[in-house]
Amino acid sequence: MRGLCIRLCCALLVAGASVAQAEEAAPQESRGVSGGGIPRGSLPRLTRDAVLLTISTRIMERGRVESWNETHRRVTISGHSVEIKLIGANIVVAVQFTPYVRQGAGSFLVAQGQIWMNTQDRGIRYHASMQTIPMQFGEPIYFFPLGPVRDDAASIEVILTIYPYESSD
Repeated sequence: MRGLCIRLCCALLVAGASVAQAEEAAPQESRGVSGGGIPRGSLPRLTRDAVLLTISTRIMERGRVESWNETHRRVTISGHSVEIKLIGANIVVAVQFTPYVRQGAGSFLVAQGQIWMNTQDRGIRYHASMQTIPMQFGEPIYFFPLGPVRDDAASIEVILTIYPYESSD
């Protein structure tokens, strides 16, 4: 990964139904089913089961110099993933974070990563990974899609913190 040319942009996508979509549909609940197919009365349950993900992504160049960073906040519900895609000149990194929140039992996060990298000496390489990580609200989780940080190479660092969702109603 030496000499890795990284020029990245970040896009966050929420897979499945999110609380934000449910809140937009809330005024239509008087018909019994919201326009998004959410049954009447389920909005409080959705917001109770929702979590807020704060995702900070940064690129560290040689010598531990930060060359790029971006932070996003996304709301989702337990079992629904949030995806980060980083697209560069010679690299694509796709990471999905799926929180599983269980009352009275241990909550955990499933982190899935896929990397496509084109290097001059080895051509196109693909790597996939999946990790199950115990989690607690407010505790930062560090994810390094390119592997351990080395002082002589560029690295991508993703810091994810999960909080209970608090509605502003």
